[in-house]
Amino acid sequence: MARKLFCELGPTAYRISTQKEILLRDLKDLPLRGKFAREKGQELLPVKVKHHASLIRRRLGNVDMRLQENKAVNLALAAPLVDRVLIRPGEIFSFWRLVGNPTAKRGFREGLVIAGGGRTGSGVGGGMCQFTNLIHWMVLHTDLTIVEHHHHDGVDLFPDFGRVIPFGTGTSILYNYLDYRFCNNTDRTYQLTVWVDDEYLNGEIRADAPQEHSYHIECRDEFFSREADGIYRNNEIWRRKIDVRTGDCVEETLLRKNHAKIAYDPAGLTVVDRTAPEEKKEETL
Repeated sequence: MARKLFCELGPTAYRISTQKEILLRDLKDLPLRGKFAREKGQELLPVKVKHHASLIRRRLGNVDMRLQENKAVNLALAAPLVDRVLIRPGEIFSFWRLVGNPTAKRGFREGLVIAGGGRTGSGVGGGMCQFTNLIHWMVLHTDLTIVEHHHHDGVDLFPDFGRVIPFGTGTSILYNYLDYRFCNNTDRTYQLTVWVDDEYLNGEIRADAPQEHSYHIECRDEFFSREADGIYRNNEIWRRKIDVRTGDCVEETLLRKNHAKIAYDPAGLTVVDRTAPEEKKEETL
């Protein structure tokens, strides 16, 4: 039997481990003081670079809809803390630096959380990954540089429901040591604006001058495979960089290659059998 980690010994041990990680992150950030984006602009910058809207209440397997309603509250609390922040040249955007600790005392509620190994549960402030998912998707369409991005590795938790962005472009965050951060290494100032309405978490990235390039994110080679220990979702996420003057693709980058075990009923999926490579078969379950 594998030896348990200290954080797995019980709730008290977990809290101690969490506080240790939070303290370590604070210490690591000391040299970056003054570099984090904090100033907000009352007026919107003139150039809209990317817009996206993310449905707040989604059917996620057997997840309690109460957690979805609580997530809506959490997103509504966090949005004004991020809205209209300016990211000037040389500055770093940090999600947790702007939002802070999502505690019950501040009004945050229990939402869906994803623990190690793809286990789902609930926790105060849960559901905030949707916020950084939105930001990440927009940032991928800019010249900004992602400097911290965590992912729910190796597991596909829920069947597709109204998916509009490719599987594998999500984020994983946990206050404050799993953050989502990007840096502005350009000569332009960017602005992130976010708001919620009855159905959607909305966001825009704006700039004070147009970009010379646009970006297209593509999912390639997507399929489900039957393997010795279960069924896996496979795909590749590519980013194409386009010269806006000529329309030519000047660069293609493989962002991520996903191989994630599905954690839901595979009924209706078309699956390639990889258990016997010499005679691969495709079947619909």
